[in-house]
Amino acid sequence: MTLPTLLDIEASGFGRGSYPIEIGLARSDGSICAFLVQPLDEWTHWDPKAELLHGISRDRLMREGFPVRQVARWLNDELGEIGIAYSDSWGYDNTWLSLLFHHAGMLPSFRLEALRKLMSEDQQALWSTIKETMILERGIHRHRAGEDARLLQLTFQRTRELTRAN
Repeated sequence: MTLPTLLDIEASGFGRGSYPIEIGLARSDGSICAFLVQPLDEWTHWDPKAELLHGISRDRLMREGFPVRQVARWLNDELGEIGIAYSDSWGYDNTWLSLLFHHAGMLPSFRLEALRKLMSEDQQALWSTIKETMILERGIHRHRAGEDARLLQLTFQRTRELTRAN
């Protein structure tokens, strides 16, 4: 059984002026990767509450982040062949992804879809409970893009297994 590729984005905050600061993928083979994004000069919005969640400082992004164009190129390289990735927060993630590609002066070679499109009603009903179980079982560090993408993938897999067993 092939797993869907999951994408997760951590951001500077929510709402107007926010931007992507970390993009992570859980590939179909279960491996994960993530890149910090170096903010552009015009990306100034910073929510200290968001920083408390993800634990990534703006200074760290400036030191360790990759340029916007490089991250966009990496995403196209990773996702261009499969053509699709899924997100549990499509509205936010798609907005931040669009912002990244716009500022990179590139078009994505893939599309982002809502994970719920792949899920049955039974899977959706189990989602929250199974997600919490997976966090405890695996000791997953939340609010980091790669780990969160893998958590979503594992939760999807477990809910699918449980609903097919019934």
